[in-house]
Amino acid sequence: MASMRKIPTGITLRAKYFIRAHGHWADRADIEQYRALWIEHGVPKDQIDRVAAYEAVWGGLALPPSPHYDGGPRTLSGDVPEGPAPDWHFEAGLQRTALPYSFMIGPNGEFGLHAGNWVPLHSTVEGWVEAVALADHARRCARTTKTVTGDAVDDLGLEGFDPVPEVAGLSDTWWRGTDSLIAIYRGEAEVMNAPQCQTATIYGGLGQWGLRGLDS
Repeated sequence: MASMRKIPTGITLRAKYFIRAHGHWADRADIEQYRALWIEHGVPKDQIDRVAAYEAVWGGLALPPSPHYDGGPRTLSGDVPEGPAPDWHFEAGLQRTALPYSFMIGPNGEFGLHAGNWVPLHSTVEGWVEAVALADHARRCARTTKTVTGDAVDDLGLEGFDPVPEVAGLSDTWWRGTDSLIAIYRGEAEVMNAPQCQTATIYGGLGQWGLRGLDS
């Protein structure tokens, strides 16, 4: 259970509760056992250190599926970094299903998709976790849920909406209005050069608890 491991810091109470209530921990990978081999294959020490740091905080965490990207990684777990410099990436965790892209951690700690080209979804791993937690919270609280795709995503009026900062959105963003939340997912469309794949979900009929929950 998630309670058997220390919940990572730097995330909202909402995300901490989500991990505690709905996540679970598998064993962490022992990155040190691969260090000598990876160095022998030309991986810089600082890049191995990045994987080890990721594994120390997030390694082994399994979350409920994300609404998109076929649920996201099955379990957060780092693997051998891939170059060339300066754009080193490493795997964030294996897919749940067969997908044409991988989940990766970027050169500046971003969480995103890689399929020959790199599309960061969130500027931090914490942002990805926050987004999955917020989607679960919004789904439970919303009176109405509507999904739009393709060109209709670009036509959404976001006047009066504020970005949700904790998701650290890049290609994927969340927006908070007076009684609704909008989640916009553009990562798959960008990594596959398929604009028809962009998607937005509108969660309506939200009160103050639904809009925020434990967001402090």
